[in-house]
Amino acid sequence: MPSSYARYPKGLRGVRYCEVLLLRKEGGAYVAHVWNTLGMSACPAAEWNAIDFGALAKERAAVVALKNGPRFWMLDEIISNLRKGAPTTRFGTIAMFEAATIRFGSKIPDQSPYLSRRIVRDTIFRFKAGRRVYQLTDPEGRPYVMQSYAQIKDPTLTEARLGTLGTVLHLPPGWNFSTRVLSADLDVHSTKGVATVVQDELQNTYQRIDAQGAG
Repeated sequence: MPSSYARYPKGLRGVRYCEVLLLRKEGGAYVAHVWNTLGMSACPAAEWNAIDFGALAKERAAVVALKNGPRFWMLDEIISNLRKGAPTTRFGTIAMFEAATIRFGSKIPDQSPYLSRRIVRDTIFRFKAGRRVYQLTDPEGRPYVMQSYAQIKDPTLTEARLGTLGTVLHLPPGWNFSTRVLSADLDVHSTKGVATVVQDELQNTYQRIDAQGAG
């Protein structure tokens, strides 16, 4: 899969982006369509804050429109064809493309933290050797690496403060937060077109490292 994001020659780490999630009921199940600014807009704060998400839900015939941003990538490269042929739109003045879908059951999805969710997208997230990464480990010992941090719940959060999250997060029993410097590149794959992710209570997002990953 070629990279769709060659326009970032210095890598994606620290790049700001935003997402809009449109939740609809389709065929008896709830589905969230995830729209992303990457490569299309820098998600200017004034334009982002001007979006009326209640009005947006009505306009787009959604059960709810969810504001997911601003966010900042913690990976270096995305290897994917996500942008190829993807629908595009504007929310207010901000251009976005449809990056993924999240399929739920017949009930309104639970947005509680530390619940794993399956996201339909075919990607490799690459973290370069020498980078510091931030991880959650679940009670079964499965590691999740932070793909992005958010300024949704805490607008003052920066990369420099991520190392102290272990003293801030209220981790459920059996969960662990850790940080390490990579000795080799780490490739975090989706599995058969599906990525498994969790969020902490600050809405930082982590993807599970499945068997294909290394580092």
